[in-house]
Amino acid sequence: MMAKGDKVLRKRMTGDNAQAILMIAPFFIGFILFSYVPIVYILRYAFTDYGGFGACKITGIANFVRIVKRDPDFWQSLINAFLLAAGKLAVEIPLALALAVLLNRKMRGMNFFRVTFFLPAVISAVIIGLIFSLLFASHNGMINGMLQSVGVIAKPINWFGTKWKAMFILGIASVWQNYGINMIFFLMALQSIPQELYDCASIDGATGIKGFFYVIFPVIAPVFQSILLVAIVGSLKICDLVISCTNGQPGGTTEVVMTYIYKSFFGKSGRNIEVGYASSMSLVTAVFLCMVTVIYLKTTKRLKNLV
Repeated sequence: MMAKGDKVLRKRMTGDNAQAILMIAPFFIGFILFSYVPIVYILRYAFTDYGGFGACKITGIANFVRIVKRDPDFWQSLINAFLLAAGKLAVEIPLALALAVLLNRKMRGMNFFRVTFFLPAVISAVIIGLIFSLLFASHNGMINGMLQSVGVIAKPINWFGTKWKAMFILGIASVWQNYGINMIFFLMALQSIPQELYDCASIDGATGIKGFFYVIFPVIAPVFQSILLVAIVGSLKICDLVISCTNGQPGGTTEVVMTYIYKSFFGKSGRNIEVGYASSMSLVTAVFLCMVTVIYLKTTKRLKNLV
């Protein structure tokens, strides 16, 4: 009797395992095709002189020597990526956390504001870039028109005429695109806190800002660590927003590392197609992203222990 029951149980477990494998198979296959296959492709061509067509000549570390010694534009684009990421995250993360705290209250109409604030996250980055390029256009942009109508400025501002103004616009556009998704993550973390913890904090007098930093924040610290890490890596990999908004202008001064690699890989903006060199730059960029991730995880681990 027991043997028959074990046989039925094993058969049922085998069926469940087969069903689980079938359900995750499409995601797993897609993950391999769009993650690991490109990595192998880049590793294959990073040490070659290959223009996408014709012969593929092995050059060893010549591409990496070129990156270090003869390509200051690559390093400038990498610096721009770090500057843009630091500037926008200094606004984006506190804004998302503050909105999550406000929207966590049980009041009528909160669902409407949650959906409204989240909407920019579902819009394509290309569309957002085009919207902001039109809003801040020099001659017929809405922002210049509004500022002139209220007497703030006498003549239109060329927002994309200098590097820092253009970087400022990119930062605003990126914050508007991403704060909603981070707000939702923070809101989920706040809603996972049991009501008893809020009640105990209120009894002890830990309310308002004091209660947030001494009671709530330590609880959501692991989630905060993950959200910030994803935001940092995502900000350093920004590409489509920059291309659609400034395309590296003026004079390539707003080029970030991913747009620089993209244009070298596909021969955009008058450049030659350099698949091998672009692959080498991708590897160097990946190393920097890994370094940032490791440093961040070690630093935040010490901070969590202090908390």
